[in-house]
Amino acid sequence: MKKAVLIFGILVLFAFNARAQRLRWYQWNEGYPLAQKEGKILLVDAYTDWCGWCKKMDRDTYSNPAIIETLNKDFIAIKFNPELRDSVYKVDSVTYTASDFFNQLTRGERTGFPTTYFINPIKRSLFIDPGYHDAATFSGVLKQVLKDYK
Repeated sequence: MKKAVLIFGILVLFAFNARAQRLRWYQWNEGYPLAQKEGKILLVDAYTDWCGWCKKMDRDTYSNPAIIETLNKDFIAIKFNPELRDSVYKVDSVTYTASDFFNQLTRGERTGFPTTYFINPIKRSLFIDPGYHDAATFSGVLKQVLKDYK
C-alpha cells in the first residue's frame, strides 16, 4: 500500500511539473488582441512543415524550461505557417490571407525559415530575427527584445 501511494505521489508531481513546463502557443487571431490587452510583446514563430531548422528550434529551444518560463511570462507566442492557405489573419479592421500576412511581416523581404518576429502591438514596432537559435543564444535575444521593445 505504501509503495502504491509513493508511486501515485511521484506520478502526480511528474504530471504537475510537465504541465507547468508547457509553452502556451496561440493562434494569431487569439494572441494579437490578447497582447494588446495585456501589453505584451508578440513572438511570431514563422515556420514551415518541411523546415528542418524549424523542427530543431522546436525541439532544442522552445522546449527549454528557461525559454518556456520567459515566453509564458513576458510574451504572447504565436506559431505561424505562411503556407497554410485556408487561414485568415485579422489586424485591427483588416483581414489578410496567409501570404499577404507574411508579406506584411517580412516587409516584402526574404528571411527564410525559421524567422522570429517580435511585435509590440501598442508601439507598433517590429523586430525581425531570422534563423535558428539554440536556447542560450535565444535567451539573450529575448532579454534584448524585452529591454528594447517593452
